[in-house]
Amino acid sequence: MTYRGALRSPGEIRRMFDRIARRYDLMNRLMTFGRDVAWRRQAAREALVSSPRCVLDVATGTADLALELARQGAVRVIALDFSLAMLRLAARKRAATGRPLSLLCGDAMRLPFRDASLDACTIAFGLRNLPDYRGALSEFARVLRPGGRLVVLETTPLRGPLAPLLRLYFDRVVPWLGGLISGDPDAYQYLPRSTAAFLPADDLADLLRSVGFSPVIYRTFMLGAVALHIGVRAASPVELAEAEAVTTQPSA
Repeated sequence: MTYRGALRSPGEIRRMFDRIARRYDLMNRLMTFGRDVAWRRQAAREALVSSPRCVLDVATGTADLALELARQGAVRVIALDFSLAMLRLAARKRAATGRPLSLLCGDAMRLPFRDASLDACTIAFGLRNLPDYRGALSEFARVLRPGGRLVVLETTPLRGPLAPLLRLYFDRVVPWLGGLISGDPDAYQYLPRSTAAFLPADDLADLLRSVGFSPVIYRTFMLGAVALHIGVRAASPVELAEAEAVTTQPSA
């Protein structure tokens, strides 16, 4: 299987997020009917199962997930993004909440951390915007200690009997609403296109196993439009070999 990367270059995507940063949170609430808050809450709970001391949130945006990690008791949270406009908003939210949070401008494909130096890593709605999915997940595996947890929250290609209805919503309503709210309809036309081109949930689970995570489980939300993957960094080549024999079934 060939694993792809984002539909646009990193520079184009960074400029897009810089443009929509001011209305980014509002659009997330509107287009998910507020459910993205609960999904991030669940992602944070999964990341903190083993009481990690240091958690990295990649492609943090305005730091919603990073702040939720801190709220749930993470000892140290590092929030990384390549969009300065997003990080400025994250800094304001950090100040308003008083949560301990380290903000870092950096490249998700070249994380500025030593091998096996982090206890957990999260990424919410950012993986499909990276130029090389396998390369990104391999980089996350590199910085995680054996036994460390990776949590990926992401949109997925639409399937099933309700897919045409959801596709109508994402292809027509979301770009219209995004243009109205943010003034940038192109950014929200990119959303359904990038989702349709992304990996189905079961393929993403297979890719996680192939780069060193075992076990890998996932569950889906919003009629299968969003998936939450949890992977544990394999401690040995034996565990990685065993992972190849594991088949994970999606949940409703």
